[in-house]
Amino acid sequence: IYSAEMDPLLEKQEEMVQAAIFYPLECYLFGEDPDTFLEKLQQSGISQLCGKVFKGGETTYSCRDCAVDPTCVLCMDCFQNSIHRNHRYKMHSSTGGGFCDCGDTEAWKAGPVCTKHEPGNSECQLNEEVMEHSRRVFPSVVKYIVDMLIWEEEKELPPELTIREKVDSYYCVLFNDEHHSYDHVIYSLQRALGCELGEAQLHTTAIDKEGRRAVKAGHYASCQEAKEEIKRHSENVSQRPLHVEVLHADVMAHQKFALRLGSWLNKLMSYSILFFKILKYWFFTGARKVLHELIFSSFFMEMDYKKHFAVEFVKYYKTLQKEYISDDHDRVLSVTALSVQIFTVPTLARHLIEEQNVITIITETLLEVLPEYLDKNDKFNFQGYSQDKLNRVYAVIYDLRYVLISKPTVWTNRLRERFLEGFVSFLRILTCMQGMEEIKRQIGQHIEVDPDWEAAIAIQMQLKNILLMFQEWCACDEELLLRAYKECHKAVMRCSTNGRSREKTVFHLCGHTLESRPYRVSSDPVSIHLPLSRTLAGLHVQLSKTGTISRLHEFVSPEEFQVELLVEYPLRCLVLVAQVAAEMWRRNGLSLISQVFYYQDVKCREEMYDKDIIMLQIGASLMDPNHFLLLLLQRYELADAFKKIKLTKDQDLIKQCNVLIEEMLQIIIYVVGERYVPGVSNVTKEDVIMREIIHLLCIEPMAHSAITKSLPENENNETGLENVIDKVATFKKPGVSGHGVYELRDECLKEFNMFFYHYTKTQHSKAEHTQKKRRKQENRDEALPPPPPPDFCPAFSNVVRILNCDVMMHILRTILQRAVELETHLWTEAMIQMVWLVLVFPPWLLTGFFSSLNAFAFFVKGMGSSALNAVNVLMLLEKLKRVPQLEAQKDTVIWILQVHNGEISMTGKNKEKAERKRKAEAARLHRQKIMAQMSALQRNFIETHKLLYENTLEAQGKEDAIMEEESISSAIDYSRIALGPKRGPSIAEKEVLTCILCQEEQEVKLESAAMVLSACVQKSTALTQNRSRILELSGDPLFMHPDLPCGTHTGSCGHVMHAACWQKYFEAMQLNFRQRLHVEQIFDLENGEYLCPLCKSLCNTVIPIVPLQAQKINRAKYSSSIKEMLILFATTIYRVGLKVAPNEADYRIPMMTWSTCAFTIQSIAGKPELLNGRRMRILVLSELFSNTEMFQQSLFSISYAVSEEGQFKALCSYLSLPTNLFLLFQETCFCVMMTLWELYPRKRNSLIELPEDYSCLLNQASQFRCPRSSDDEQKHPVLCLFCGAMLCSQNTCCQELVNGEELGACTSHALQCGAGVCMFLKIRECKVVLIEGKTRGCLYPAPYLDEYGETDPGLKRGNPLHLCRERYRKLHLLWQQHCIIEEIARSQETNQIFFGFNWQLL
Repeated sequence: IYSAEMDPLLEKQEEMVQAAIFYPLECYLFGEDPDTFLEKLQQSGISQLCGKVFKGGETTYSCRDCAVDPTCVLCMDCFQNSIHRNHRYKMHSSTGGGFCDCGDTEAWKAGPVCTKHEPGNSECQLNEEVMEHSRRVFPSVVKYIVDMLIWEEEKELPPELTIREKVDSYYCVLFNDEHHSYDHVIYSLQRALGCELGEAQLHTTAIDKEGRRAVKAGHYASCQEAKEEIKRHSENVSQRPLHVEVLHADVMAHQKFALRLGSWLNKLMSYSILFFKILKYWFFTGARKVLHELIFSSFFMEMDYKKHFAVEFVKYYKTLQKEYISDDHDRVLSVTALSVQIFTVPTLARHLIEEQNVITIITETLLEVLPEYLDKNDKFNFQGYSQDKLNRVYAVIYDLRYVLISKPTVWTNRLRERFLEGFVSFLRILTCMQGMEEIKRQIGQHIEVDPDWEAAIAIQMQLKNILLMFQEWCACDEELLLRAYKECHKAVMRCSTNGRSREKTVFHLCGHTLESRPYRVSSDPVSIHLPLSRTLAGLHVQLSKTGTISRLHEFVSPEEFQVELLVEYPLRCLVLVAQVAAEMWRRNGLSLISQVFYYQDVKCREEMYDKDIIMLQIGASLMDPNHFLLLLLQRYELADAFKKIKLTKDQDLIKQCNVLIEEMLQIIIYVVGERYVPGVSNVTKEDVIMREIIHLLCIEPMAHSAITKSLPENENNETGLENVIDKVATFKKPGVSGHGVYELRDECLKEFNMFFYHYTKTQHSKAEHTQKKRRKQENRDEALPPPPPPDFCPAFSNVVRILNCDVMMHILRTILQRAVELETHLWTEAMIQMVWLVLVFPPWLLTGFFSSLNAFAFFVKGMGSSALNAVNVLMLLEKLKRVPQLEAQKDTVIWILQVHNGEISMTGKNKEKAERKRKAEAARLHRQKIMAQMSALQRNFIETHKLLYENTLEAQGKEDAIMEEESISSAIDYSRIALGPKRGPSIAEKEVLTCILCQEEQEVKLESAAMVLSACVQKSTALTQNRSRILELSGDPLFMHPDLPCGTHTGSCGHVMHAACWQKYFEAMQLNFRQRLHVEQIFDLENGEYLCPLCKSLCNTVIPIVPLQAQKINRAKYSSSIKEMLILFATTIYRVGLKVAPNEADYRIPMMTWSTCAFTIQSIAGKPELLNGRRMRILVLSELFSNTEMFQQSLFSISYAVSEEGQFKALCSYLSLPTNLFLLFQETCFCVMMTLWELYPRKRNSLIELPEDYSCLLNQASQFRCPRSSDDEQKHPVLCLFCGAMLCSQNTCCQELVNGEELGACTSHALQCGAGVCMFLKIRECKVVLIEGKTRGCLYPAPYLDEYGETDPGLKRGNPLHLCRERYRKLHLLWQQHCIIEEIARSQETNQIFFGFNWQLL
């Protein structure tokens, strides 16, 4: 049956296999007619589990309110019939391989079953005979499928299948891989087989879709020769050859039948759960797509068998993952992709942790697949890494995330021990990452080649949520948290003491001494990767949050803790960031700058930058405050800067020193002031998110998506934004363009902290400028006081001691002293700002600890030698008010002094606010009183002079009436009649225009050199009344059919140039194009295209400006320049309209010119309103010209002060028509016109009607099947917005050969539907595509918006989308005004990235 592999007759094959094999087999299984039996079986009840397997590109839905985790999804049918349709949901395109979770009670918090799968009648019980037959058939079928799909012999079949004499019939079979591009395979096949392009494309498409393809049939020797040729032509220096095998025809036939048999078995599984109960305990690893679906429809439909399968899966997990990583097939076809269906089931995951130790197995697998990336110190080093391999390794990391995604509510001893064992195993991975890829500052010569840094950062991103989940799991159980902390602490100590020098350096300052290891970030190796230290910081916060920290000494003694060592490495990392900001690492290239960027970026900062700040807070709470600050000074290499040592005069070194001081002060501010972490202070996650949002909106109003991108996501890909956004911001809806934005509520402005630790330097400057500008507009001072933060938790309460220690006072006094002494090169304004903020901390941050003390008392109390420093600091602060360089900060200085003098207290701020409110209310009442007085005076004046007031109104009314009558009489004048035998002479007015190129003015005259308008001539179907008409068969283009199938439109942007200036400009563009042949242009100079010099509109001709003449046109004498431009314009119309080469002598040129004038006027005029009465339609003349700009300008002179009745009379006079409609009927010519309108009424075209809900379009796309393809693979459906046709885009199945060129479905459709210009909606990507011709196109925002007023290209955010009528109207106008080409040109000029796209094959 399947012997004809090269040119199979698919329908005949299917008929034969049904008749010869499947029908007899089903009759044996069921004991009756298969159709009858299966129909009864289907009607007897529907399985509660859906189990639909998703194909690539298919739309899936996840309920944000009810899903247990983001991997729980529904197919479209189940979603439309579930309660989740009215919830907050997301929609995405599936990558393929998963299945619908409808009916899985563990996947949903509510509504686990849709109406289609609700439990109904009891499942039909199969009789014993059917069960017995199934037990005999199914094992043999599965064994046959598996054996054939993993069969490795190329020439022989298994002995039990060899039933006839072997013939010399073979196939050369080419297999798919992920290393060779589509074009490379086509090229190799053409060269090796000598086949045509179309045949090579057909082979390549089939290989990509099915995984393999027979490309040659014949004897063994010829197939072997073809194999060697293909390998030779596909191999090069950077790529291995294609995978080619020579298979016997019998082997190919059996393997193809095995695939078909798998599909048949899969169909039976969908009818009854009892069928797949017979299949239990079968396991295999070699099957691809068919067996993948078979597993979904059998084992995964019953929890007991899913559990058995999961146990076996974990047993072979390491082997399976290693084979997948060394393989080159997509994950969707790998059995390892089933992990998401196993590990995300909470009860199953708990079972696998307890019984199979799955966490340990996954972590050990991760270490075993990356041995080549370990250096001699057992640290990862990803230099020269393989991106393809790492992408496959990420699958193992995902599995660890799946297992941890649901925290347990009940802990057993076995679960606790297994989890801890897995956590210790995970720490071994972090140990290999701790301090990996160390870098050293480059001095002298710039680094030659940037090292690879992307892999290490990418793995850090992948592990971010896993690290957080481990910490949260540990926090669920007190005993587990303490034991995990102990293990993590031991791991950090091991990494920190390796190779540690015993030498000590001694640092003295302010009577305090620090002994530490000699180390300088600027000269010694340093690493930005410290996951162990950061995990320990996270666990420490969990100890504080749960109150378990009181028992920490039972597990880690104070002697073992060594807090200085814990702080050391995170501090080095922060110093590295500071030195990069000071431009000390410029010679290390872009790789370091990129690492520092991601270190502080939202994608990584939770488990990098934030944890380093927390570790410093741990150090500040446990260390002596003076020693802590001495350590900071030493690591920032600022010891000499704060000693009485004469500093260098080198300006570069001074600048570096100043930046380092700024960065150190900033870190001190963060250590003391950044408390919005649950466990560091008593705040909730909602408080943290609200603070983040407030500081983002203090920069500027932002869109919902922009805020979401700036917030970290949790393990469920949620930011928590929706829960709090309405508390802090108000939503402003978008207009026709742009997007909706959130604006910060006024009451939240007081929460602004200028030194918010997640601000970049740019954001800090912008936020400061915005807030100062706002306060200035409110007539307030420009001081930006920080808000009082929450109190520290007891575990961190000692952090504040660093504010009143000797070293801190010395640092502050030194900086202020330099500012007062005007040593301008030794301080900066930013430095002084930070000092002021530190000075604000004592009174503002210690509320609750020292509430009875005023600010100054706090400085003096218990400070010993620091008391004098405190007095000095305040004295210096007084002097700062008189420093001219700090004039802009004067308000802040005054405010700080008021705080420290006790004039403003914590309640004082509220008093100040109340005072401002009182003053504002008094001012409002004062204004209201003045306005009332003015109104009373006006009324009194009118009453007093009532007679004079009435006379004035009466006189004004008479004067207006006289003027109106005069204007009407003057309007109805023969000199103002435009049509008919009484037409008056035209009034020539002087017209002076300015050239946009040379800026010189010129009067438009017949004898002068021509002035021209840039213009674009294009074919158009915007007025067509019959879209089914084929353009090529629509008749002679000179005589347009009443259906108006296609016309030639001329449009202009209206910019004027001298003809000579335009010619010079065009020639310069041609010259520039010749000199830059390697640069792709967005316009075709060969066909006269260019960009308007001013607005950059795409143009292809010019229109000469001719002055208005009283005499007839053919009697006028034009200058040679005007004649030349007229010929150029007419020739362009002829060339574009008829698609022929230019020919000035062709007799059709005049007719084509008049044709484009007629078509363009009709396009401008729009739709005449028609009234139905006695089956006659009457033209309402005012509507005919309502959209005609030229007519409105002409009419203006006769209707500038006329009433509506007067305007109508003037209009009729201008057109030489009677003012009475009944008189109009008596005109013979009008009767003829009405007859024509009766025969050829023209409606206004519009874009197709789109559904309100975008899900309806997705549903329509899911049901779309390509008419030229027999497979069930998901296509790329696009919708033509002109006619509503659904097309199969970017697939070879629908490519057409037009004039010898291969065109994609969209491009070929555009030639018929829009004369080459068309507008499509890519449904699965929610993007509009504009195309023009075969080489140009662009993407345009879809008219569908989410509730936040934003589009969602690619459905990446997945929010529900609804049609925006205003934006769809904008698309309609883009089409009707013939601006699509202009939009494409402007888009391509801005986004040069689209040059690489082959629009011809769209």
